Amino acid sequence: MPFDPAGSAASVLRGWVQAFLSHRDGSEVYQTSTMSALLEGVYDGDVTVRELLQHGDFGLGTFNGLDGEMLVLDGVCYQLRGDGSARVAESDQRTPFAVVTWFDADREFDVSTPVDRAGLKSRIDESLPSTNLIVAVRVTGHFSEMRTRTVTKQHRPYPPFSEATDDQQEVRFSDVTGTLAGFRMPDYEQGISVAGYHSHFIDTDHHHGGHALDYRLTRGRVQISVRTDLHLSLPRTPEFLAAELDRSDMDGEIRRTEGG
Repeated sequence: MPFDPAGSAASVLRGWVQAFLSHRDGSEVYQTSTMSALLEGVYDGDVTVRELLQHGDFGLGTFNGLDGEMLVLDGVCYQLRGDGSARVAESDQRTPFAVVTWFDADREFDVSTPVDRAGLKSRIDESLPSTNLIVAVRVTGHFSEMRTRTVTKQHRPYPPFSEATDDQQEVRFSDVTGTLAGFRMPDYEQGISVAGYHSHFIDTDHHHGGHALDYRLTRGRVQISVRTDLHLSLPRTPEFLAAELDRSDMDGEIRRTEGG
């Protein structure tokens, strides 16, 4: 059979597209670095926003130097600043820690009566097939109260995460409509990621937001995407390679810095 370069190229392209679509619609969560590394002050990573968005259109994290909170929503990466403002991140900004996936709701339900943070988490847990899987959660609606915080940019020599969050800026919103987005990670993920719920908030106009500490949802829609595969990408920066990542007090430190 004669060699057909045009046909061969077309075949390769079709294979790449099929692999891409299969990966995009799969059950993978992509994560760069670990929460334990953040605890140790490893605040500079080597993954750019551009690279991160090749792995998902939904997720959260932070930026190099802890320069604000990150929220990825509908394929757009937002940088949530210490004053409560939000802006679209530059594609060449880098992250020391981020978790993303391709969001595709497996189940959803409406909230028609007010519910607080604990109550909403209980309703979500009750709807899950198991708490041993990774769950992406998107809540869109009206919040009578929303309390957020945002870490402020750190400068070398970097302090431990527990110290960096001591001067975090808290912002309160009242009667705000927006999206609460994040993950519910299994308990055994603590240290790799954040066990339990970890969510960031952005308002409908995408002008304000932050790491969600507490809230009261008046009404809205909850969408849930269950994930089974974790792709953990570890950095090779000198700081990460030298970090002590097996601390005995890690669980308590994460819970304190994440706001419970």
